[in-house]
Amino acid sequence: MWDDVSMFKYILSGALVLSLSGGALPAFGSDDVVEEVISTATRSATDPADYAGAVAVVSGKDLAFGNATHFSETAVRLAGVNFARNNGQEYLASIRSPILTGAGACGAFLMAQDGIALRSSGFCNVNELFEAFTEQAARIEVTKGPGSALYGSNALHGIINVISPAADRKEDRLSLEGGAHDFLRMSLSVGTVGARHGIRAQATVTHDGGFREQSGYDQQKISLRHDYKGEVWEVASQLMATNLDQETAGYIKGFEAYKDRDVAQSNPNPEAYRRAKSLRYWSRFSTEISSGIRWQATPYVRVLDMAFLMHFLPGQPVEENRQTGVGLQNGLYFNEGDDLEIITGADVEYTRGSLRQFQEKATTGSAFLQATIPAGRQYDYTVDSLMAAAFLQARWQLTPKLQMQGGVRLEHMRYDYTNKMLAGRTDEAGNVCGFGGCRYSRPESRRDDFTGVSPKLGLIYTFSADHSGYLTLGQGFRAPQATELYRLQRAQQVADLGNVSLTNIEVGLRGRAGRLRYDISAYAMKKSNYIFRDADYFNVDSGRSDHIGSDVLLDWQVSDQLSLRTNISLARHRYAFDYMTGGVNLRRRDVDSAPRHYGGVQVKWTPVDFLTAELEWVHMGSYYLDPENAHDYAGHDYVNLRAEATVTDNYRVFFRIMNLTNVTYAERADFTSFTAERYFPGKPRSLYVGLKAVF
Repeated sequence: MWDDVSMFKYILSGALVLSLSGGALPAFGSDDVVEEVISTATRSATDPADYAGAVAVVSGKDLAFGNATHFSETAVRLAGVNFARNNGQEYLASIRSPILTGAGACGAFLMAQDGIALRSSGFCNVNELFEAFTEQAARIEVTKGPGSALYGSNALHGIINVISPAADRKEDRLSLEGGAHDFLRMSLSVGTVGARHGIRAQATVTHDGGFREQSGYDQQKISLRHDYKGEVWEVASQLMATNLDQETAGYIKGFEAYKDRDVAQSNPNPEAYRRAKSLRYWSRFSTEISSGIRWQATPYVRVLDMAFLMHFLPGQPVEENRQTGVGLQNGLYFNEGDDLEIITGADVEYTRGSLRQFQEKATTGSAFLQATIPAGRQYDYTVDSLMAAAFLQARWQLTPKLQMQGGVRLEHMRYDYTNKMLAGRTDEAGNVCGFGGCRYSRPESRRDDFTGVSPKLGLIYTFSADHSGYLTLGQGFRAPQATELYRLQRAQQVADLGNVSLTNIEVGLRGRAGRLRYDISAYAMKKSNYIFRDADYFNVDSGRSDHIGSDVLLDWQVSDQLSLRTNISLARHRYAFDYMTGGVNLRRRDVDSAPRHYGGVQVKWTPVDFLTAELEWVHMGSYYLDPENAHDYAGHDYVNLRAEATVTDNYRVFFRIMNLTNVTYAERADFTSFTAERYFPGKPRSLYVGLKAVF
């Protein structure tokens, strides 16, 4: 790890480079032009002002300037979005929600690239966003609350959609950077553009040694994009592959253990690892089949393979999961650009998934649980899933100032589960595990069906050319995931689960007044029938909670040289049902891992044309660590500094110092009755420097 003397030398060297790069220079490439569009709502480019709901967009220009090593560094710029970084590329997500963990956590958000979910509806992984190509994205769109009618299960609290750059860029680009804890990253983008065709290849290769012991990772991402624009057809196609080989550091334990530098850099689980591979392909075909009617169809293929050591469970079993899926998004677009627009279509997806869990040595449970965890296989099953959905969405300009939007989606999910082991709460050979029984239980092979409906209705009122407001009502759902249905634990013999439902009402104002741009929204949500894990690590279903809050984004261009941007999130997330744990009824208690306020401020300064610097303040409010609200984390504040300078028409240099004041803080904190307080510590002060070239 770099010490303060080394850091000073690198800062001094960076300052010398900046001082020698004097003189105003032309703009650096086409990315300096920001296109204000979103595609998540309709699967086609639309104006964000025409969406009756909260949406945040991180432009390609901002992504390139930020040079994030993890999506959490981007999330702090978005109101209502809170990503807790665990270790390496792992995270726990929040969009207008608590930081969700354990059973019921994954699948609450739809993570997608180019409008296609990274994983099939019933086979989510809580860390799946590391399979998206965020490093060279054209933009990232975040819709908050239930998604539009074009998205079904998992679009519950929100959608993160990573948009790939089209193959129409004429410049080739190279970026090289290095930094703290042996961090190295190379990104390359090369292509060719013709009269009707464009081809672009992109690659990003990353090595990170990790600031904790044995916590590094290597990751590679590559993509090949082809765009064709003919007189009749427009076709875009992309092939993408990712690979992650990660050493994993577990929680450190003990009250405020993250404040001890030596403990924070330790790794109680040096044996832990995660290895994940993905391959995805899609082609989007679009043509006007008659006057005012456009047909768009997107077939896709997805292949995933992951293995990881579950260091957070007794016995540290290994999970191996795989999935192969094919799907088709199909839509008809009527009267685009007219006063009445209609989108209707159908989606279908088939997936074959498998999961195998095993551990090498038997583990005896605690006296409290009186359960033995046997060696050998604990689960081994396959699931064939079929999703079919139909949707209708419309936008109607009722008056010159009033627009109405509405939509509904009907979706059916079928699971065909095959258990490849003996059913029941036994070990692999069928032996009962002593007095308490085995920890893991396997249901008989069976078939399950789930049907969900997600309606949405919204109004947009345009007060003037620069100011508008909206009101939206919507409902989202989430089908039970395969692991919740078929990976049972303890006394469970069957998981009789239904769809999770979330109802949302929201009002918002957005626009600009002179140099000030604003986006303010307030929402109230009710969530029902969800699963959560209590402090004793028991899964509880039929949960209900209330969520009320407000997101504020203010972007003020103070002068031609100075801008100020702030995002504020205020929320209250509370349990809304009776459940006794630790002698406490959870009703009206705050949901754990749900800060009532958090946000950030970015001050950007461009004193001369060739130099831009940004100072960023990140704030995290306090939150409870357990459902009983008996333990809490005090919150934290830290500061980041970024700067970038143009050296010539073709070269830029940049540096960033993360956690400038070297604050000790926890990225993630929680409490269980078995471990007491435990934490993922935040990174100490870290310097990164690099060079960007266009040719």
